[in-house]
Amino acid sequence: MAKKSFTLMVIPDHDAPVKRYTIQRSFLVQVGMGLMLVVGLAAGASIHYFQVAADASENRILREENLTLRSQLKSVRERIEHIGSTLDRVERFDQKLRAITLLSDPQRNLAMGPTQPEAGTTAPTTDTQFTQLTTTETPKALLGRLDRLSAEATRQEQSLQELQAYFQDQKSMLASTPSVWPARGWVTSDFGSRLDPYTADRVMHAGIDIAAPHGKEVYSPSDGTVVFAGLEGGYGNVLVIDHGYGIKTRYGHLAKMLVKAGDKVKRGSLIAAVGNTGRSTGPHLHYEVRVNGIPQNPRKFILEE
Repeated sequence: MAKKSFTLMVIPDHDAPVKRYTIQRSFLVQVGMGLMLVVGLAAGASIHYFQVAADASENRILREENLTLRSQLKSVRERIEHIGSTLDRVERFDQKLRAITLLSDPQRNLAMGPTQPEAGTTAPTTDTQFTQLTTTETPKALLGRLDRLSAEATRQEQSLQELQAYFQDQKSMLASTPSVWPARGWVTSDFGSRLDPYTADRVMHAGIDIAAPHGKEVYSPSDGTVVFAGLEGGYGNVLVIDHGYGIKTRYGHLAKMLVKAGDKVKRGSLIAAVGNTGRSTGPHLHYEVRVNGIPQNPRKFILEE
């Protein structure tokens, strides 16, 4: 049979008696199992600690990333709200411009008329009403809003391009309108019916006569292209400038012409000199403005005093 106990002998270095200790086998087994249990618990605790430490580190990183994403998401919401509000203002301004310029936009039901809703009706809402953003809005919902913002921005861009083309055309038209005096002097004969200085008959005077010293400078009253430069019966030396939009100006009795047919001129360009050629009673400039071939009173176009 296996021994149930062990004897531990302690032998001193000197003359002291030998000491014996009896240790039960069951006790050693219990101690061994206890040590194994302690070692196991310590190993398990160590493994668990490192796992918890790793999880805590990962959780800390995730929390930081989550806070960063929340901050970025909040910033995106604020920017969407700002862009939406800006597009709202742009659209209201667009409507006002279209009301002023008589332009319509069938795509968004914008037309000439009052900008305020009639009594008993509500103003139509547009896709740019992005001011009711919530902090719980999902990224998917934000993407939807961004898509609608992109579509509305595209429509606004097209609308503003149309307005730009309109105003560019208006700018060109204004530049082509003869709005300044072609020469400085005294108006001796106005537009309308008058007595012919040679025959004393009442005739239609298609322009105005501006008396000025011989050789006085004549300037183009607006942008245009010279379409005629030569002699024309009783008007002597004549220049005709086409300003576009059906507007032409004529200059008669010139002493000399400083431009030729085909030349481009700008408002204020020197084009001729006052003279006395043709059928004339003295040095003066005969100035006409014709719209689609019909003579108009030049004074209606002159803005300066």
